[in-house]
Amino acid sequence: MQANKHISSVQNPLIKKVLLLKEKSRERKKTGLFILEGLRELEIASNTGYTIDTILYCEDILENFDTVQTFNADQHISVTLEVYKKLAYRDTTEGIIAIVNSKDHELSSLKFKTKNPLLLIAEAPEKPGNIGALLRTADAANLDAVLIANPKTDLYNPNIIRSSVGCIFSRNVKMGSSSEIISYLKKEGFQIYCAALSASKDYTTVDFTAPTAIVVGTEHSGLSDEWLTNSTQNIIIPMEGEIDSMNVSVSAAILIFEAKRQRKIN
Repeated sequence: MQANKHISSVQNPLIKKVLLLKEKSRERKKTGLFILEGLRELEIASNTGYTIDTILYCEDILENFDTVQTFNADQHISVTLEVYKKLAYRDTTEGIIAIVNSKDHELSSLKFKTKNPLLLIAEAPEKPGNIGALLRTADAANLDAVLIANPKTDLYNPNIIRSSVGCIFSRNVKMGSSSEIISYLKKEGFQIYCAALSASKDYTTVDFTAPTAIVVGTEHSGLSDEWLTNSTQNIIIPMEGEIDSMNVSVSAAILIFEAKRQRKIN
């Protein structure tokens, strides 16, 4: 580890780099780096194999300086409160921000630790809050992977990281086109259960105990025809109110935990 440095100017080149990474998806993709804010998220990322490039910390906020030293990074740099406030994304913060190397999220790198995987697939999710909530659900259920089909949003968008409360790092997340993912699922013998309003069965009547992919679409337009025509079976959550849709993360949670329930009793 290099000797600690100190930055007091928002015009510093490194600070400008951090701001670019924070604000520009293009910069994150070009450099393979992203910005991570918060001690809990940094701990999860560090414990799940992410490589930390640089840690920036503010001694006016950070409660325990020794915490910084526990993270292996190329550089540990202190910054003034003024600089930190310029960088910080969240209103409540712990005085620590990191530049982190992203991971490979290509479908070709997908591997499982179990012989009977349970997957969640989200087609073209756009809202970072929904993506974060889906990842939290996947973490709660300890799913084998989350696949994002036809991604519309940069996975390392600060809003996704924040709303996932670090679950983006603890989950096995891969991305690809719908065609690529469908081809992969069929090749590997997965059941494909698509949440849809038409040609559907009550979700409690289908068998989730074999290798299974639960597929959800956007709240606005649902799933594309490509998914519906390749579905093993469309499934539906019966509703008793006036509307016929729920938040996508709520719907996914209901379906996922039914699958988990079936697997525990079989």
